[in-house]
Amino acid sequence: MRLLFKFNLIFLVVFIAGVLGAGKVSYDLLQSNAKEEVLNHARLTIEKASAVRTYTNDQIRPLLETQMKYTFLPQTVPAYSATEVLATLSKSFPDYTYKEATLNPTNPRDRAADWEADIVNRFRTQADKKEFVGERDSGTGRSLYIARPLRITNAACLACHSTVEAAPRTLIDKYGQANGFGWQLNEVIGAQVVSVPMAVPLARAEQAFKVFMGSLIGIFVAIGIVLNLMLYLLVIRPVTALSKLANRVSLGELDAPEFKTHGRDEIGMLAQSFARMRHSLDHAIKMLET
Repeated sequence: MRLLFKFNLIFLVVFIAGVLGAGKVSYDLLQSNAKEEVLNHARLTIEKASAVRTYTNDQIRPLLETQMKYTFLPQTVPAYSATEVLATLSKSFPDYTYKEATLNPTNPRDRAADWEADIVNRFRTQADKKEFVGERDSGTGRSLYIARPLRITNAACLACHSTVEAAPRTLIDKYGQANGFGWQLNEVIGAQVVSVPMAVPLARAEQAFKVFMGSLIGIFVAIGIVLNLMLYLLVIRPVTALSKLANRVSLGELDAPEFKTHGRDEIGMLAQSFARMRHSLDHAIKMLET
């Protein structure tokens, strides 16, 4: 078995082991990083919604209080404003969906689905929880979601949601008396939920993984080519030439040309040792002949 073949066989084994090991580690890491990146974007989405809620409650609602006596304006409701703004934003980022899932909403579109209701109830039973992150099956495949509780911390909210009798007449005229009442101060009434299809982080991870693995394989191949060239030029070729010269000398061709080398490495030292051995052999033969 030739030296170059042995070297390439060992290199191939190391190459395969390295690629498989690096592939496994990088794939898991990229999946985790992609998921975390999507979650960070989802958290930013919730923060945007919360900012809109605060702005609506502090800036918009006071300006429209007089008009609210004559007609109910949903634009004064923080939940409505946040949902509308995020719905507009989702036109540019359709993968992200935002919902203020509520167990007993005034606006029917905010009613929590079964899986959202489970999240809200978890917040109600685990008061110390500030956020839930999870995955679920949806009609389009696996989805990643992040949820934060909606808690009544402002007593002003109860002016519309405590009892039917206390609620503004304009609100009842618009939404009726069936829903959105009976809320309590400090009660968790819903959750801000951002959902993202798992295909989004998975696609990002897959793309990054392909680029990484392609680059890694390319680097390994380039290293293999360079090492093969170095091995051939620095080891295989001089050793082969020295081997051929040794064969000629062993067959009695004492007048074969010297092996020329100027290196001081192991190959050069081997050539010098062979030259000394050859001279000693030549000298010994001449002594025997005389």
